[in-house]
Amino acid sequence: MGSEVVWILLLGLLGRGAIAWFLPPGFDEAYYTGYVRHWQMSYFDHPLLVGWVTGLGVVLTGDVTQFSIRIGTLLLFTGSLYFLYRTSCHLFDPATGRLTLLITSLVPFFGVGFGVLTLPDSPLMFFWSACLWLASVEFFPTSEEQPYRPTARVVAIAALVGLSCLGKYHGFLLGLGLVLFCLLSPPHRQVFRSGWLWGAITVFALVLSPVAIWNAQHDWISFRFQGARAIPDGGYRVGDLLLTFLVGVAYLFPSFGFPLWWTQVRQLGRWGDPKYLWILCLSLPIYGGFTLMGGYRQVLPSWPMPGYFGAMLWLGHQMAIAQSRHPRLIRRWLVASGSTIAALLLVALLHVRFGLIQRDGVGAIAGGVWAPADDPSTQLIDVAQVRAAFQTAPWREVLDQVDFVFSNNFFFAGQMMMALGSITDKPITCFDTDIRGFAYWSRAQDFVGREGLYLTSDQFQYFDQRAIADLAALGETNPAWQLGPEQRLPAVQIYRTFFQDVVALGQIPIRRAGGTVQTVRVYRATNLQRPYPRPYGYP
Repeated sequence: MGSEVVWILLLGLLGRGAIAWFLPPGFDEAYYTGYVRHWQMSYFDHPLLVGWVTGLGVVLTGDVTQFSIRIGTLLLFTGSLYFLYRTSCHLFDPATGRLTLLITSLVPFFGVGFGVLTLPDSPLMFFWSACLWLASVEFFPTSEEQPYRPTARVVAIAALVGLSCLGKYHGFLLGLGLVLFCLLSPPHRQVFRSGWLWGAITVFALVLSPVAIWNAQHDWISFRFQGARAIPDGGYRVGDLLLTFLVGVAYLFPSFGFPLWWTQVRQLGRWGDPKYLWILCLSLPIYGGFTLMGGYRQVLPSWPMPGYFGAMLWLGHQMAIAQSRHPRLIRRWLVASGSTIAALLLVALLHVRFGLIQRDGVGAIAGGVWAPADDPSTQLIDVAQVRAAFQTAPWREVLDQVDFVFSNNFFFAGQMMMALGSITDKPITCFDTDIRGFAYWSRAQDFVGREGLYLTSDQFQYFDQRAIADLAALGETNPAWQLGPEQRLPAVQIYRTFFQDVVALGQIPIRRAGGTVQTVRVYRATNLQRPYPRPYGYP
C-alpha cells in the first residue's frame, strides 16, 4: 500500500471526523443509543451490530456524545475503503485501485452515510467490502492457467456474508448476488458441486443464529416488519421512478452518479467478461431493483447504496482507462467534483451547527435567509443542551421525582434517551403505536400506576390520522379525539385519557446562533390508569 493510499485514507478519516464532531445526532443515531442501553441478540428493526458499533465509542470514552457514538463508524468505513481498494487492485491494477479509492472517498453519501453517521450501513459495508475482496481473490486467482476450483475461502466468504446480515438485512442481497454470479458463470458453477458449499451453509447459519433465535422468540417480527416494506402500497408511478433515480444520482453527486450509470448500462452486453459479470451481479440488481421499487413506494436513500458502492469498481476501471488517454480531463473532473462537494458539505455543516444562513442568526451571512421555523436542520436537536438543562434546577428535581420518561414519537424518544440516558437509569420509553424497539425494552404493564415525565417538541407533539386509526384498531376510541383542520391532534389530549392528569411544567429552549430554533415541551403525567396499547412487543 503506497503513500498515496495512506494519505487518501487518513485525510478522509480526518475530514469525516470533523463532521462527526460538529454534526448534531440524527434521528436514527439517537434511537440506536437505545440499542446500547438495552443489549439484545437482535432488535425489532435491525440486527445487533449497529448497537455494537454505536457502543464502541461509548465504552471507550465513557460518555454518550455525537462524536463518541460515531467512533466505530469512522473506523469501520476506513476499513471498507481499504478493502475496496484491495479488491480493485486485485481485479485490475494498483493505479486503478488508487483511482477507485479516491472516487469512492469523494462520494458524499458514502462519506457521510457510511462513514460518519452511526447506522446499520456501517458494519454492513465493512463486512460487505471484506467479502468483495475475499471473493475476488477466490473467483479470480492471479494464476488463470488452471480451471477454477473452489477452496476453503468459500466458507470464509459465507461467514462474511453472515456478518453483513448481522449489520443490516441487505447482507442477504450480497449473498444472492454471489449465488447469481456462480450460476451465470460456467467455470464458477463448480461451487455448487464442492464440499466446501456445505461448510459455507453451516457457517452462514451459525453466524446468523443470533438474529434467528431472537426472532423465533419474538414472533419473527423483524422479518415481518422488513418484508412488509417491500409490498406495494399503490399503483406504479413512472414519475416516482424517475424521482428515485434522480435522488440516487444526487446523493452520489451528479458528476459521479451519471457516469456510474452510464458505465454500467453501456457494458450490459459484456457477459463474456467474468470480472464485469461479477461486479454487475453484485451491484445492478441492488441499485437497479431499489430504483424500480421507487415507482410504487418510497425508497430510503441508503437502500440502493451498497449496489452503487460495488459499482464503483467498474467506474474506477473505466475512469482509469480514460485517464490513460486524457489525464488532464480526468484530473480536472476529480478536482472540480471534490472541491464542489467539500464546499457544499462545509456550508451545510456550518449552518447545521452554527446557523450560517439562519435568518437573524449571530454571524449569519448577509443576515441569513432561512427562518428556523422553515429550516429542517433544526430537527437535529442538540441533545447536550437538553442534558445540561436536566442537570440543573428545577428540571433535575423533576426528573428525580418521576418513575419514567416517555415521548409520543420513537425518534424523539431516542433523542431523549441519548440526552438523559447517561444521567438517569429510569426507563425511557415511547407511547405510540409505532414504537419499534421500545416495544421490547420494557412491558406496557410496567408503567401502570406510575408517574411519568412526558417530553415532546414543536415538531413531534401531535398525533396524526394514522395514529388515531391505529389506536381505534387496538380498541381505544374517545369522542374527544377530534382531529383539527390540519388532520392532527395534540398527543397530550390523548394521554389525558390514560393518565389521571397531565400538567404542563414548562419548556426547554434549544438555541443556535443566538436564537431559539427548537423547543422541548415538558409535562408531568401522574398515575397511568391502564397500559398504553401496543400493536406488538411485550404487553
